[in-house]
Amino acid sequence: MNSIYEYVSRIEETCGQESNFVVFLKYERSREAIEKILKKSELQRSISSIIYDLKFKGASLRLYSSGKILIKNVKEKETLLKVLSELLL
Repeated sequence: MNSIYEYVSRIEETCGQESNFVVFLKYERSREAIEKILKKSELQRSISSIIYDLKFKGASLRLYSSGKILIKNVKEKETLLKVLSELLL
């Protein structure tokens, strides 16, 4: 059975007024994960192929070529995991 943890090394929740999530991809699988995410989401803008601002099912994503993803407009971890599974699997 495939799992998002084939691609994700850890997930952190930011603190502050607006709670966001930061997802760190595994280094050895980050290229593959980034390609999948770019294919399935809507590109808003790109900065030199280093940073991508994306939209996917109401969530705003900022994807870095280093393998870090900042996800906004997602309130609960359950919803985050659902979005990640749709993007990565």
